Amino acid sequence: MKRFAILAIAAALLLGSAMTASAATEVKMVGDAFVYGTFNANQNFTGWSTGSWDDNTGAYTGAGKQTEDRFQIWERFRLRTDFVANEAVKFRLGIKVEDTWGHGTLTAANPAVSIAVYQAFLQFKLPDCNVEVTAGLQDFSLPANAFFTDSVVFGGDRAAALTINAPINENFSVIAAYTRRLDKTRTYDTTTTQVGDELDAYVLALPITLPGFKVTPWGTIAVAGKSANYFTAGSYGPNSTFADSLLSAGTFVTPAGFRNNQNAYWWAGGTFEVTALDPVKFYADVIYGSGNQADRKKDQRYGWFVDFGAEYTGWDVLTPQIFGWWSTGEDKSTRNGSERMPSILSNWGPGNSFLFDCSQELLKQGNMGVNPIGSYGLGASLNNISFIEKLSNRVTFVYLRGNNSPSAIRYLNTYMGSNPYFTMGRDLTTNEYVMGANIDTTYQIYENLAAVMETGWAHGQFQTSVWGHRLAQKSREGDAWKVAFGLTYKF
Repeated sequence: MKRFAILAIAAALLLGSAMTASAATEVKMVGDAFVYGTFNANQNFTGWSTGSWDDNTGAYTGAGKQTEDRFQIWERFRLRTDFVANEAVKFRLGIKVEDTWGHGTLTAANPAVSIAVYQAFLQFKLPDCNVEVTAGLQDFSLPANAFFTDSVVFGGDRAAALTINAPINENFSVIAAYTRRLDKTRTYDTTTTQVGDELDAYVLALPITLPGFKVTPWGTIAVAGKSANYFTAGSYGPNSTFADSLLSAGTFVTPAGFRNNQNAYWWAGGTFEVTALDPVKFYADVIYGSGNQADRKKDQRYGWFVDFGAEYTGWDVLTPQIFGWWSTGEDKSTRNGSERMPSILSNWGPGNSFLFDCSQELLKQGNMGVNPIGSYGLGASLNNISFIEKLSNRVTFVYLRGNNSPSAIRYLNTYMGSNPYFTMGRDLTTNEYVMGANIDTTYQIYENLAAVMETGWAHGQFQTSVWGHRLAQKSREGDAWKVAFGLTYKF
């Protein structure tokens, strides 16, 4: 009862504030509510936990220490409130509650109240022009094609940032941004010696739109402090952190860590969309990234990522799609740095593939967390299948192989033991493959209410000499499966 009393008081205060400010401020609310159950068998290809970082010192727990709980019910509620002063100025506050039934906020007795702020930004236009400024915690992604969900470098999440969007004309605009991704100690460092414990990034993008063609060249420079909390900041997939996606494998070899207090990372790329042959459309991304080039050779990381997709949109009943990608992988030496492109927080995957952390609507426990960086693959999807009113389906199949030398992964696994940096089924060697399929269905009960089912299957072949007999043998005992079903309400 105490929890509901607190919520009631908060609602009353919000309503009172809105009534007081109604003369000058318009309040608009939108949101969504999801309730869904997930059944997962053989998560991580073993049914066991992956390795995980224990804290920011780099201490870790190896894989296979915990057993999966195959069925859970998740609930998520999000409310986004805009306080609109006029057409040029507004403030957005977004709050979220998300947990499993029987845990935390959704516990029957003495629940723990947990309301998270996931958006909080001021947005306004400069006087007498269309330049828009957004400052605060906001949705933030690097340029990418929606065909592949979002950016493989940073996408599908939020960041505290200052973003300026300046349209030059109807065909060209300039987007510039600054974001602080990490700041471990905030106001004061732990001693009187200052250390780099931040991760800052500066972004410039130049979207160009012409008849039948879109291109966005872009670049990002990041300044990475040696003591930032890379090991505790989440990245792609289950139990993945910035340490896995940004750092080199050589960072963990003696002498461990950066030599420099701060290092530069940079990415340059372009997104391409060709619709001149509509209803045949083409999409592509080309990216090169590099980091720690002024540090020890073993701490450097650099590489390429390229993807390509095509679809035919001329039919009402379905949209066939094909796609592929290629990325550089680790060579046989750890001492000469990493040849995989660095990333921060990847949100990439075509066709809502079960293999990747991408566009799953029923997201929790929704994918296998395979890393597209350091691999190459092909796939096909039949999207927007609709023979019955209000019912739509998607069918996707993907096959991929690793581009990483078995020697590089085997060396670190021997040096560290089972560790979170390289994970079986997520980081593939040149002798390993994974294939997966998903069938997704949506039935629109009402305009704002839908029943959603997402299913997935994955099979992989992994080397015993790289991952050890225990994990590799366990992966051969059964394939990975997912069935998720729930209701989504958007208002």
